[in-house]
Amino acid sequence: MDLRYTPEEKKFRDELAAWLAAEVPAHGKPPSVHDWPARRAYDTSWQRKLFDAGYAGINWPKEYGGRDATLVEQLIYFEEIAKANAPYVGVNFVGLLHGGPTVMAEGTEAQKQAHIPRIIRGDEVWCQGFSEPVAGSDLAGLQTRAVRDGDHYVVSGHKIWTSFAHVADYCELLVRTDPEAPKHRGITWLIMPMDLPGIDIRPLPTLEGEGEFSEVFLENVRIPVENRVGEENDGWRVTNVTLRFERGTAFASDMIQLQAYVRNMVRAAKKITSHGASAWEDKALRREIGHLYGELESLWAMVKLSVCEAKATGVPGVGASAVKLYYTDVYQRATELSIRLLGRAGLSRSDVGDLSSHLFWNRHFNAISVSIAAGTSQIQKNIIGERILGLPKEPKAAGA
Repeated sequence: MDLRYTPEEKKFRDELAAWLAAEVPAHGKPPSVHDWPARRAYDTSWQRKLFDAGYAGINWPKEYGGRDATLVEQLIYFEEIAKANAPYVGVNFVGLLHGGPTVMAEGTEAQKQAHIPRIIRGDEVWCQGFSEPVAGSDLAGLQTRAVRDGDHYVVSGHKIWTSFAHVADYCELLVRTDPEAPKHRGITWLIMPMDLPGIDIRPLPTLEGEGEFSEVFLENVRIPVENRVGEENDGWRVTNVTLRFERGTAFASDMIQLQAYVRNMVRAAKKITSHGASAWEDKALRREIGHLYGELESLWAMVKLSVCEAKATGVPGVGASAVKLYYTDVYQRATELSIRLLGRAGLSRSDVGDLSSHLFWNRHFNAISVSIAAGTSQIQKNIIGERILGLPKEPKAAGA
């Protein structure tokens, strides 16, 4: 793994930074978190600007509209958009960061031509239909059924925590096509158009007051067989490709933003006073913040290692689970510290004085969900133990 930047990569960074310095202010401030049509328009129009400038999907093949650049340049991209406080993928997180890459890795040529160019231009928004209420963290325990009827699958079931379902055009959907097979072997990965009859979307409000998650009820939804990615009943293997993208580089920009969050804590600590001294004068606090920032640097090195592996193999490896687990722990400890730092000001979700109370509280609430999103921390530990460390699998309960 070579962590040094080449002259070409440095040139790419300078050009990107200059473009962002001009375009981010011109794009304007984001709309209200409750105005979903405006949020979709804001995010997708930014994606189109990136595409027109040659910065969309910088590591995607040129034949699908990408830059065909190195994954190191993608990391540089993540660093620079965080520094510029630029819009991120927003409502098309699923399409751009794991749905699209999965179709590129596993889809037919017709599927690639139909979806990849539209995803990268911002013309298509995707959501993820993986989790189910009865399955919990056991994704392979999903029960949504798909019965083959000629050239269609007839799908009925119930999905939950479906991000951006109410503004999505397509859904990456996991269904059970063989209920008699062992649970990992009877799953199929489908592309579901979100305007099909039989789809009922019900938003789920969160502690942050936002509504990006939904429950999705499916009743006799007819999905063309040509929308299947991979072979029938081979969906668990395809799903693991998706999850490696989701757990590997998909959180990269969030990690850079977390570094900015810690720097914001330093600024707040210099403003907060107690008994005539600033909070920053507390050596224990400075030591704790310093350790956090050092861990974030280590985490970024782990991302680079994961990217190097993806560069060699085409997909992130199982080490992506270690990245995701480590990120979850550091993120939660950082936001807990920020609330402690606020003291009495932490009782308010609105900014108090010149402090970032609103930012600290929103990120603290969000951090609670990170140990669940993209696979629970318990699942990540099992993957690390079994697939990286080679430990024996957890014994099944009696009667399972």
